[in-house]
Amino acid sequence: MKKTLLKTESLSKSFSSGGTLQHVLKNIDLELYEGDFTVIMGASGAGKSTLLYALSGMDTPTLGRITFGDQVISDLTPDELAVFRRRHCGFVFQQIYLIDGMSVMDNVLAAGLLADRNKKALAERAAKLFEAVDIPPQTRRKFPSQISGGEAQRAGIVRGLINSPEILYADEPTGALNSQTGLDVLNVLSDFNRRGQSVVMVTHDMRSARRGNRILYLKDGVILGECDLGKYVHGDAERHEKLSAFLAEMGW
Repeated sequence: MKKTLLKTESLSKSFSSGGTLQHVLKNIDLELYEGDFTVIMGASGAGKSTLLYALSGMDTPTLGRITFGDQVISDLTPDELAVFRRRHCGFVFQQIYLIDGMSVMDNVLAAGLLADRNKKALAERAAKLFEAVDIPPQTRRKFPSQISGGEAQRAGIVRGLINSPEILYADEPTGALNSQTGLDVLNVLSDFNRRGQSVVMVTHDMRSARRGNRILYLKDGVILGECDLGKYVHGDAERHEKLSAFLAEMGW
């Protein structure tokens, strides 16, 4: 039986816009499991990113409960949530947000030092992670403006993993990349997932979604359906057909 990492109960999120209350997430009950590559799909405005931000503690729900292990993170203060995120969550975004005045390596180390990690141990872990994503030592010494978009996103994954998070959250991680560099990033995410890293990814891209073993389809703030694809295997034509049929059923 899979270990539950995170659980939501009646998770809801509302925003006020122009005097009107918009209900973006509506009473979502969900469990995330250790070792899964969970993909959240849905049309634009379905609430995908809002759900990811709520799950990760980047945003707080309007109503409902989020439990991580035995900790109710929906009850934490903003400062407590910041500590929680640094210790338990990693993040990869469409926009990479590396600090241009720092080397690629220092960008990664800074994320670890914020979590009060030992600098020597951090440097050793960073070196192993950079090697795993095929970023050589000379590139690690460069500034973000001196490297390619694909290298920057792979460095962003290293930064997201430097603190050994239980869950790596990725919000459209290939959205700003061309086809080949996007494929490289997906390969990196799949490789870390094979090693046991739990991943939660928001995407609207079929190629990216096929990397997940669990697909959640969000519509109008509710989880309309779920599809189990099993672990990713390169070249599995049936996987594509199964996902396509599921998305068609969902009205995607």
